[in-house]
Amino acid sequence: MQVRNLSPHTQASYLQQVSLFARHFARSPHVLAPQHIRTYQIYLTNERKLAAGSIHIAVAALRFLYKITLKREWTFADVLPLPAETGATRTVIR
Repeated sequence: MQVRNLSPHTQASYLQQVSLFARHFARSPHVLAPQHIRTYQIYLTNERKLAAGSIHIAVAALRFLYKITLKREWTFADVLPLPAETGATRTVIR
């Protein structure tokens, strides 16, 4: 993360998010598959009732882990879609 010039705050946030993900399934992230990630996103949305911005941070951390660190060859837009942010008059999908 330092090589990618991520701020210390971002590094700490990513580590926390990956740790929460691993603890949720009681397994190391390297043995978890895309279906676990989707299940976790649903959990964050429905059970934890997190805002789209908070879920976005978790997704960014998991994307970094799987794409950069673990070098998974997944199609990340399909495996780790970003949540839709809803506004008063529009919905923005990133």
